[in-house]
Amino acid sequence: MSTAAPAERGPLGGVRVVELAGIGPGPFAAMLLADLGADVVRVDRPGGPGLGIDPAHDITNRNKRSIVVDLKSPDGAARVLDLAERADVLVEGYRPGVAERLGVGPADCHARNPRLVYGRMTGWGQDGPLADRAGHDVSYIALTGALGMIGHPGSPPAVPANLLGDYAGGSLYLVVGVLAALHHARATGTGQVVDAAIVDGTAHLSAMIHGMLSAGAWQDRRGTNLLDGGCPCYGTYETADGGYMAVGALEERFSAEFLRLLGLDDLQGARADLTRWPELRAAIAARFRERGREEWTALFADSDACVAPVLSLREAPHHPHLAARGTFTDHGGITQPAPAPRFSATPTAVRTGPALPGADTEAVARDWDIPALTGDARPTPAAD
Repeated sequence: MSTAAPAERGPLGGVRVVELAGIGPGPFAAMLLADLGADVVRVDRPGGPGLGIDPAHDITNRNKRSIVVDLKSPDGAARVLDLAERADVLVEGYRPGVAERLGVGPADCHARNPRLVYGRMTGWGQDGPLADRAGHDVSYIALTGALGMIGHPGSPPAVPANLLGDYAGGSLYLVVGVLAALHHARATGTGQVVDAAIVDGTAHLSAMIHGMLSAGAWQDRRGTNLLDGGCPCYGTYETADGGYMAVGALEERFSAEFLRLLGLDDLQGARADLTRWPELRAAIAARFRERGREEWTALFADSDACVAPVLSLREAPHHPHLAARGTFTDHGGITQPAPAPRFSATPTAVRTGPALPGADTEAVARDWDIPALTGDARPTPAAD
């Protein structure tokens, strides 16, 4: 069923966004814009969802509206250009050159709307030797050096789901770029193209590490450094019941409290001595295996030892701190992360569930004043 025009809630109330449907980082970026209050219209393709799950469960399409347009049909490009003419932002995630071949590239859109911010989400970027090649998150983060940092020495790099590349290095950088370009467009009247490449964003995320590498404070191999699990006071340990505890006791005062609560006061000096790290790690691991996860959670609950239980996706929403903050929310029977970050004057919310393909065509045609979207090409009556 169609939804009403989204209420202007959140700091982006009144901003119009066109999303050309894709999977992964593009939809997530558009969801973030929608969470922030933008009116996001997703242009879905005929033939079903790209993600391969029931569209009613695709949370990345929440707070959006959907129409279906076949861009390969004779009037497909014209319908998208009608939307672009009335939009502030357009987001697409095609391979370089595809949008141009379909007639909805930056030049086509800017001819209709010079103020438009045209956001492009790709893995390799719009140029470079690999620009036309296929890839996925793990491919992109591999070349940046980020993947090689993650995991234990002597073991294959650990794949961090698709969070590091697709969403951190991709979606979030696209949104930052789009908002910066939108600010510029509103100040100057001139839109522009935002080239958000996952390789660029992921590389940028490692800026601090590169600084430490240059200063000689980081070894260019995984599992041997302060922040990559090399330090015994920064990592994860298995408990007696097969659970895990995460330890982040980096600073001396935190590690001192951590070791005191573990009953390992005799090893206080080992934290600062690299040659004693294997001894310290073995002692910590042995101690954690003496009790279950919940016992350790209770022991460290009121301390500054920087220790937390490693929770599963289904457990996380029930943690007392996250529950108190409303970090997760339920909407339409789906437990999901609540919009973030939070705003004091323009609060955000999950306003609607996932947009179903094509369900909002009539509402969008009315609200954006594009009768042709519904096949009704009758002109809008002029105001008296």
